[in-house]
Amino acid sequence: LKMSWFWFYLPVHLLMVACLCHSIKVPTTSFQKSFKTDLFNFYHSLILADGKETTVHLLKDIPKRYYFVLEEGRALAPFTITVTPCDVPIEWSILVHKASASFLGKAAQGDHDIQEKAPSMVSTIFNYKGNSVETYMGMSSHSALYMLEFLSTERDTHITVYLTTDTSGHLYPELPVDPRIDVTGVGHTTVTLTWKHSPSVLQHRENIQYCLLVNEKHNYKSLCAAETAIRSSGMKLPSTLALSLSPHLLEPQQVMILSNSELSIINKVSSGEVRQICMGTKNTYTVPNLSPSTQYYFDIFVVNLLTNASAAYTGTFARTLEEPEPKVTDLKEGKVIQVVLDGKKQKFYSLQYQARHKRIQFAFQLCRGQVQVHIAKNGKTVASENISGLKYFSLKGKLLDTYLVQLRSTEESNSSVKVEVAPHFHKPLFPLLPESLKIKSFSKLRTCNSVTIAWLGTQEDSKYCVYKKRIEEDQVWMELQSADRCSGPESRHKSEKVLCKYFYNTNPQRAVTTETIKGLDAGTLYLFDVYLFGPSGIPVRYHSKVVKTKKNC
Repeated sequence: LKMSWFWFYLPVHLLMVACLCHSIKVPTTSFQKSFKTDLFNFYHSLILADGKETTVHLLKDIPKRYYFVLEEGRALAPFTITVTPCDVPIEWSILVHKASASFLGKAAQGDHDIQEKAPSMVSTIFNYKGNSVETYMGMSSHSALYMLEFLSTERDTHITVYLTTDTSGHLYPELPVDPRIDVTGVGHTTVTLTWKHSPSVLQHRENIQYCLLVNEKHNYKSLCAAETAIRSSGMKLPSTLALSLSPHLLEPQQVMILSNSELSIINKVSSGEVRQICMGTKNTYTVPNLSPSTQYYFDIFVVNLLTNASAAYTGTFARTLEEPEPKVTDLKEGKVIQVVLDGKKQKFYSLQYQARHKRIQFAFQLCRGQVQVHIAKNGKTVASENISGLKYFSLKGKLLDTYLVQLRSTEESNSSVKVEVAPHFHKPLFPLLPESLKIKSFSKLRTCNSVTIAWLGTQEDSKYCVYKKRIEEDQVWMELQSADRCSGPESRHKSEKVLCKYFYNTNPQRAVTTETIKGLDAGTLYLFDVYLFGPSGIPVRYHSKVVKTKKNC
């Protein structure tokens, strides 16, 4: 017991001597001046500043103490201390030493008997253990010395401490009487939240804003604790939600989205995404793009943009609804359907077919983008791959086998594909294709007003139609990327048609045809397309070719 009080009284005696040198009007010797200077330099880091938020770093099981003596002439003045744990629970307490002027005088004169009487004059006025933000409000006397003691028993950590004697201003934004967050709507991928306005928002709207933190782990009792948790996951985090407005501050694991005056930062961490959204002074928000059947935790912080201080509402949580079973479309034999796949949602589109023959054939014609095909027979996978061009899958089974075809875009943009199922002996609706659908141009045969192109045919007598389109340099990329390889010439302007012709060759190596297109303008870019028509009339479009005529001849 004596040892514990010793650590209090050692700085108490020294601080009191320093305070006396400052406040009591006594003759000041050169020794006193030197002692006072040395004393305050030594204890400068242990004196808690008034009106300033102080960050305190704690080592495990090692207590740390801060002291403050309020200014002379402020007897019975109110003061407030706010402590914010930034990680694990901590223990902290406030001790006060009430002393009279005669006691201070004896302390200044080095009265050793004072230690025997001192313990009765020291009392603990507040203590707390936990990780919540806690505030103590009290009345001070100018003849009292205060000590704050902090201890972390779990691990090294840090906290923030704020002492103020100014009751007129507020460093921390105020919370409403009811600081709870209400969940007003839950969907498969969205959750709608609402909360009571902070009085600070109503009074200082231009300097205050709300920030939302979304994660899959747990609620956080302070913005400081949330930032610490994200940093501990192995990434650097911008200093605060409110002030993280510069994209160059983001790490590779972070994505920032700024839309409709809302700032969103998505952190990729091991326990899932952590989203930070600052939405100004709106007190209702619908969180988008969540995963179905997932529990999320939501925390609202009201942030003072001038001081960077924040206050936390009482966090809440909600579980999104389970994803509905995907709709399944029935496939009919001999019927071609075209499916458009949403690249952003990355969801599977499902088709179902019940076999009426033992041997069947699926045909897929890629129209745009990139598509992954997955085929299961009676629940077991029989084929799965990314397709390009025209792809056939010939499968063998039993009558009434159930086939499930799932299609998904592998790009962020939309993709589309045509699908047909038919008996294996049935003549396919799609035409027989050559080994390559590329169009070749001959640079040596280019002139100022003509170009020569060539393409492969098949052993089947088929119809080929050639179309041309004049384009500009800046249109090339868009024309090639947006081309729909399933669309026929009916979508083209009549003036773009060059010719149509039939040809075939029983020898695939010799099934090549060329065509010279005349009447072109010099030094001009042209887009050439070839359409192949099979017996059923369904067209297949070759890969577009861009050729520029010579400028000078």
